[in-house]
Amino acid sequence: MKFTIPRSALQKELGFVQSVVERKNMIPVLANLLIESIGNNSIRISGTDLDVTIRADVDTDEIQTEGAICVQARKLFDIARLLPEGPVTFTKQENEWVTVESGQAKFKLPGIAKESFPDLPTLKTTPFTIPSSLLKSLIEQTIFAISSEEGRYTLSGAKFELNKSGTKVITTDSHRLALVSTKQTVTRSSDETLDLLVPRKTLAELTKLAADFDGDISLGADDNHIYFRVGTRTIISRLLSGRFPNYEMVLPKNNDQSATFNTAELSKAIRRVALMADDRSHSISLTFEKGKVTIRSKSPEEGEAVETVSADFSGPETTIGFNASYLQDILNVTSTETVIFEFKDANSQIQMRAATTTETIDALQILMPLRI
Repeated sequence: MKFTIPRSALQKELGFVQSVVERKNMIPVLANLLIESIGNNSIRISGTDLDVTIRADVDTDEIQTEGAICVQARKLFDIARLLPEGPVTFTKQENEWVTVESGQAKFKLPGIAKESFPDLPTLKTTPFTIPSSLLKSLIEQTIFAISSEEGRYTLSGAKFELNKSGTKVITTDSHRLALVSTKQTVTRSSDETLDLLVPRKTLAELTKLAADFDGDISLGADDNHIYFRVGTRTIISRLLSGRFPNYEMVLPKNNDQSATFNTAELSKAIRRVALMADDRSHSISLTFEKGKVTIRSKSPEEGEAVETVSADFSGPETTIGFNASYLQDILNVTSTETVIFEFKDANSQIQMRAATTTETIDALQILMPLRI
C-alpha cells in the first residue's frame, strides 16, 4: 500500500481515532491502528479496544497502491503532530514495516499484518437523528453522575431512552442521579425505540467528536452495539448488559421546602468553604434560614470555614450535609443564572433544578444528603 495525505488531515483524524486505544493493554495488537484504502482517493483509519471502536474516513492527495497497513497508534500520532505542514507519504514494505515521509523527514515503523487486527463490527442502520450540540449537552449534563467503581457494572454508563414522546438520558452512582430529557429535534425514520445502557468511555469519546462537528448525528443499535455516525466519523460501542435501577422510585414526591440561589454565587462560596473540608468525606453543611444559607466545613487537621450567601427561602431552619464535590459537579453543569434546591427534611434526598428551563432540555439532579 502507498498513499499521500495532507499532514493537517492526518493529524486531526489520528487525534480522534487514537484516543480510543488504551495505553496499557494486555492484547498488544490493540495498540495499533488499521489504515486501509476504501476508494480511489479515500482511506479509513480505525482503532479499537474491543469495547469501543472509532473509525474515520479521510480524503487523500493520492493513493498510488491500494491495500492496508497496521501501525502503532501513539507513535504515529506523535510523529504526525511534529511533521512539517505538507504532504505525508506512507509506504508499506514487504515485511509489514511502514515508511512515513514528509519533507526531509523519514520514519520507519514496525507494522503487523491486517489479518492480525481484530474483526471490527460493521455499521448497522441509524434511524435516529439528533443535532450534535443537543447530544453533547445531554451527555455533559449527566456524565458526571456515572459510577467509577469497577464492581458497579450497570451504573458505569448512561441509560438512553428514545421513543416517540422524546429522549431521556439518566445516570446514577447511587449517591446522586442526573436526568435530562428533551421533546424536540430528535427525528426518527421508523417506529423503532431504544432503551439501552451506553458505557462512559463511549460517551466521553462521542463528546469529543460532537464538539468538532456542526450538524446532525445519526444513531441506531442492535442487540449488542450502538452506532453513532458523526459526519465522516463513526463510533461503534458495545452496550452494557444488566438492569438499570428504577430511577423513578428515587425521584422525590413530597419536597415541600425550596430555596433559590444565584448559581455562580453559590458555586464560588462552596469552592471556598470546601477548602477546609475533610479530605475523605468532603463534607460540608448548609443551614437554610429565612433569606440566607450558611455554608460550613470543619476538619480536625485543616481547620474550619464558614460563609453566608443570600437565598430565596422562607421555611423552617434546616441543616443538611453534603459531599461538596458532588454538589459542585451539579453546579458546574447548571447553565442558568439561578438554581432551586427542593427538599423535605435533612435526611431525605434533595432535588436540584434550574430555576428557568430552556425550550430544548429539561434537567434535574437528585443528591443524597450526608449525616452530620
